[in-house]
Amino acid sequence: MNPGLTYREVAAAGANPVRLVVLLYEQAVEDLRRALAAHARGDIEGRTRDLNHALLVIGHLQASLDRERGGVVAANLDRFYNQVRRALTEAQFQQAPAQLEQQISLLMLVHDAWDEIERGAQMANTAPASARSRADEEASSPAEWNG
Repeated sequence: MNPGLTYREVAAAGANPVRLVVLLYEQAVEDLRRALAAHARGDIEGRTRDLNHALLVIGHLQASLDRERGGVVAANLDRFYNQVRRALTEAQFQQAPAQLEQQISLLMLVHDAWDEIERGAQMANTAPASARSRADEEASSPAEWNG
């Protein structure tokens, strides 16, 4: 039994959408790190399996984009996912560990941004009730509707 996998399954069970995105990024990075290790061992089958799983995870992230509500951010993420998938496919064919390391770095940058969004949402949810009520009242005031 893989303890990392078990942790992710439990964490994902009750996670909000932002947490799920963070977990998917973590999985993709873990897959790529395993692919690097397999490459170093000369384990072509393992490298291929882990790269394919990373591609699957990135494909899932891309498929879950809300292009209607996401606007420019969703369009930028779509381009980012296409670029990562293209680079991973090239790295597989060229057997280029440096390319894998570069994609890990890029994925970690975006992961960190999602992680920050998640922390901000948690902080907003743990703000004192009086502050939340005041913010809710301000957001729902008729003056804001015409904004």
